[in-house]
Amino acid sequence: MAAVLYGRENLRVEQVAVPEIQEGDLLVRVRAALTCGTDVKVFRRGYHARMIVPPALFGHELAGDVVRVGGAVRKFRVGQRVVAANSAPCGACYYCRRGVENLCEDLLFNNGAYAEYIRIPARIVEKNTYQIPDHVSYQDAALVEPLACVIRGIEETGVEAGDNVVVLGLGPIGLMFVRLADVRGARVIAIGRRQTQLERAAQMGAEEFLIADERTDLERAVRDLTEGRGADRVIEAVGQPEAWEMAVKLVRRGGVVNFFGGCPNGSRIALDTSLLHYSEITCKASFHHTPQHIRKALETVSRGEITARDFVNGVEPLANLLEVMQHLMSHNGHMKTAIIP
Repeated sequence: MAAVLYGRENLRVEQVAVPEIQEGDLLVRVRAALTCGTDVKVFRRGYHARMIVPPALFGHELAGDVVRVGGAVRKFRVGQRVVAANSAPCGACYYCRRGVENLCEDLLFNNGAYAEYIRIPARIVEKNTYQIPDHVSYQDAALVEPLACVIRGIEETGVEAGDNVVVLGLGPIGLMFVRLADVRGARVIAIGRRQTQLERAAQMGAEEFLIADERTDLERAVRDLTEGRGADRVIEAVGQPEAWEMAVKLVRRGGVVNFFGGCPNGSRIALDTSLLHYSEITCKASFHHTPQHIRKALETVSRGEITARDFVNGVEPLANLLEVMQHLMSHNGHMKTAIIP
């Protein structure tokens, strides 16, 4: 059984053949696959510009057991517990040679986590698959992929101890940013749409809380919390043009804004050029992860700094995936569900 995406909100869990593997591949029995905000967007839109052209197998956050090993594989054996990233760079192109492997010109993506079995292609086996430490659960290990993206975002934003950091958007990704910024010693100002999101942010280490609604002047509220300056770092984790524009208004002179949330294709925003220029605001965008960040994420999970119990609030069988996706689509910002084939 596997989930196949056929188009907009057209997802079927159906019988498919167990994947055949080549010499460098692994066949992994999926023990846990986690829902993801990106998957919800793909379900709603029916495609992903970089990763999915329907009909296609679906899902990309997984952990499981090796059940078959290609003849050329030397790093893994049958029975090992592994976490495999959803991509691997080529290692040879212009961008890989310059250390930005997430921008690889031949970035190989792999989908199909919502299934009983998944084929891990040779390049990902070699460059971006890892044995799970004995004390780490399958659900914890499956958090590694989104966490790697967040770790790269934190590094790119330059979050340091003592910084005032605004996290705008408090879904699972935003909450990971809250936790990691807190671990780095930053003072986190969490902005969300619902009180439940703010309560979760408090559990992750946020110190200040603002509701994003028409009654709240967010720009003034953030300045009131930062001695009139604005935040040192602002991380946008919503993925809507209006949130991108708001993020720039919340940062101090000389500060950094990270446009982390991906907006719908064709989105445009308006920015005040005088504000950017005379306040020397740095605007960045962080996309995806690299093998280095996958390794850092697995180390972070292994240390217990990020755990599934903080982000996963439901467990469902694979047969219920369509209902899960429909629920997540209508409950924006909802936490993750663990799909257990």
